[in-house]
Amino acid sequence: MLDFTVTFVITIINITILFLILKAVLFKPITKFMADRTKRVQETIEQAQKDEEAAKKLLAEYEDKLKKAESEVHEILRIAHEDAERQSQTIIADGQRSVQDMTAAALKQIEMEHQAALAKFKLEAAALIIAVSAKLAAKDFSGDDNRRYVNMLLDELSAQKGKG
Repeated sequence: MLDFTVTFVITIINITILFLILKAVLFKPITKFMADRTKRVQETIEQAQKDEEAAKKLLAEYEDKLKKAESEVHEILRIAHEDAERQSQTIIADGQRSVQDMTAAALKQIEMEHQAALAKFKLEAAALIIAVSAKLAAKDFSGDDNRRYVNMLLDELSAQKGKG
């Protein structure tokens, strides 16, 4: 049994020495490696979280800028529409003024032509009346007094015709 005890003690000593050697050579480096790896993983996770937060901030900034750009576009379009509307109103008003001016000029031209035609008619009528009266009376009605008298008669006839 002594052999058993000695073998047992030697085995215990061997196991203890092996444990100490493995602890020094294997467990400490593995533990250190695992701790370092855990630390690197944790740092990577923290960096990823920071990057994610930064990306969210950038996304929010870009969305804000996009909204501002959209509102600026809408404002520019609104202003352009208002300018176009004002210009169209100005063009329409100018066109209406031109039409009114042309209409007034045409009416004035028509009135002038009417007056000229009326004056020509009066002259021709006066000449005709004088000619007819001269033939009827067999007398010469060529004096200025006779022409004034005929013009006065024609004016009275025109006035009566305008009333009637």
